[in-house]
Amino acid sequence: MNETGTPPNEREPALSPVLILLFKGVLYRDDQAGAWQDLLRLQAQVRDHAGVFGLELILDEAEGYAYLRQRPTEEGEEELPRLVPRRQLSYPVSLLLALLRKKLAEHDATGGDPRLILSREQITDMVRLFLPETGDEVRLMNRMDGHIKRVVELGFLRRLRGQEERFEVRRILAAFVDAQWLAEFDQRLADYRQHLDNDDDG
Repeated sequence: MNETGTPPNEREPALSPVLILLFKGVLYRDDQAGAWQDLLRLQAQVRDHAGVFGLELILDEAEGYAYLRQRPTEEGEEELPRLVPRRQLSYPVSLLLALLRKKLAEHDATGGDPRLILSREQITDMVRLFLPETGDEVRLMNRMDGHIKRVVELGFLRRLRGQEERFEVRRILAAFVDAQWLAEFDQRLADYRQHLDNDDDG
């Protein structure tokens, strides 16, 4: 081993690329295997560097994802400017996230395949029940494609390679839509339905 404790045939873990990926968004084990391994070896340094910016590392080794979030300000501590912005989501996108989270919970309860794969049609059918009725199917599908694209951009859905109309629900969704949020699910859906009934354009 060399002075850093790394075996001679093994490369040194790189801190800067790991930090950059985390500042840009979520780091997934499946997407960035090398950076993921570096993160596991450099956890202490990553936490120290993130802490300087008022951020904390959220790392789930079992599910294979990691991200940075704003650390809550403690009593008597000066609040730092927010580095990780809050995302403002439209009602249809919020609704879609809620339905996907509920579907993920139901899927986990079956104890089957750990991956939840849904088709574009299945996702649309889930949301259709809570959207104003329309006779324009093309318009509905175009709007749904926009909502699905936004959820993909947020990192909660991933298109399957070679199957553009099939998606994997990323398990990080469970970290953002927690059990307490799910417990209020029925009331939230009622609120969404009322809002969408009053605003066809979302």
